[in-house]
Amino acid sequence: MELVTTLPADTSLRDVADRVRRIERLGFDTVHVPETVHDSLAVALLALEHTSRLAVRTSMTLAFPRSPMVIAYAAWDLARFSGGRFQLGIATQVRGNIVGRFSVPWTDPAGRLADYLRSLRAIFAAFADGSPLHHDGKHYRFDRLQPYFNPGPIDSPAPQLWTGGVNRQVCLVAGRLADGFVTHATNSHPRYLRERLLPALTEGAAAAGRRDGGPRVVVVPRCVTAPDADSMVSARDAIRRELAFLYSTPAYRPTLTLLGHQEIGERLTTLVRDGRWAELPGVLPDELLAELLPQGEYAELPAVLAQWYGGLCDGLNVAVPTIDPADVGAGPDTDAAFRRTLEQIREIPDRQQAA
Repeated sequence: MELVTTLPADTSLRDVADRVRRIERLGFDTVHVPETVHDSLAVALLALEHTSRLAVRTSMTLAFPRSPMVIAYAAWDLARFSGGRFQLGIATQVRGNIVGRFSVPWTDPAGRLADYLRSLRAIFAAFADGSPLHHDGKHYRFDRLQPYFNPGPIDSPAPQLWTGGVNRQVCLVAGRLADGFVTHATNSHPRYLRERLLPALTEGAAAAGRRDGGPRVVVVPRCVTAPDADSMVSARDAIRRELAFLYSTPAYRPTLTLLGHQEIGERLTTLVRDGRWAELPGVLPDELLAELLPQGEYAELPAVLAQWYGGLCDGLNVAVPTIDPADVGAGPDTDAAFRRTLEQIREIPDRQQAA
């Protein structure tokens, strides 16, 4: 099982080096670089500079506010700089953010994402062998790349293209075109994977005639975990606050609906609309969190994750213990215990082993 973690979204640029070195020491294979309050590609450069083994994958760089050519140049540079350790994750985001936060039109998101992925592959091919650039898609057209503007080949394969999302259409696109797929934290429940996500990926891969088994799947369960029972309380409350905010967005509700909790999402949306932000966490009681999320102290977590996800995915994303040394859970003893936990999680069968 691939071991993945996400660099905390609020990590300042000056702290990236220390955090990714710690992630590498803990034994992770891959770090995800989110795009919320920083440019993911800038942070990815720092992460690659200060590690030697770790794969660095953006999860997810927002596609639509940028031209595919802009993204392609950055991804090619990062792949060259790192000797092939960079992987590009791109995604659509939701309409409200694309239109309201970036002032970019929202049209045919799944079709546009598919065209974006095809554009990137066409550009990468032209970079690699100097052949004429030609891509004529529904949303993007590229037919000009003079030698002066071509960065030329690199000594590693073109960056892998990953995507992620929730709805069926995006999953079908990923099945057809992506090297990998990252689940959304709100929709990483095993039942959602079995009944909705994995069948759509398989359908997309079959439609494209893929013979490689389709995209790899990394699951992002927001595990409630800590070194001991006392620390579990604060860990649970932190995740409760995060999920309450996320589930207030209608696009992130499929798992709630699948599990029969549609009214929970509606209540959260109403509270946000009324500006009652402080009341959001109270809508997610402990019993509901236990149904939605895997939970267990470090010693228990591998068995819990094996029960939830054994044979269902190719990688698991697990948050690192609190990083601030002033906080409980960040000392060397905790890191040693967590490293042992990761070693056991690595032994969980992935999809290929279970097939």
